[in-house]
Amino acid sequence: MLIPHGAHVMVVDGAKMSLFRNSGKDIAPLLELVEEQEQHVPRTSRLGTDRPGHDFQNLGSVGGAHEGTDFHQLAEDEFAATAAEKLAALLQQDDARAVLVAAPRVLGVMRKKLAPELRSRLIAEIDKDYAGRPAADMRSRGGLCPWESGSH
Repeated sequence: MLIPHGAHVMVVDGAKMSLFRNSGKDIAPLLELVEEQEQHVPRTSRLGTDRPGHDFQNLGSVGGAHEGTDFHQLAEDEFAATAAEKLAALLQQDDARAVLVAAPRVLGVMRKKLAPELRSRLIAEIDKDYAGRPAADMRSRGGLCPWESGSH
């Protein structure tokens, strides 16, 4: 994949965001870490004690339970929305282009938050979860981006 010189690459999952800038050539990107954010998201059981509710239908004694709130997932979705805001601000700059690499669920959350005119400035959207890798692993290896090298 060609990544223009100066273009950004944002790698994000529900708890970690790394923003890189291509300081190399279009055909041989060299990803330079610009910013990194990480948030610790505890398990739902540590975040709240909301117990599932029950629903009793008017007909007979049939009842059902509602699923409890997944506070962990809510926190991850909020982090993804914040990353989308950061990407939107970046894409609003003149001639800004970017590649978005995100875990599938996070990518869905971010797509909803990005306006269509900003999404058109994305070079690519890649649904892979690379955010757990250290920033050093995300940098170019011999001019190849890790998602192209086959070394997952």
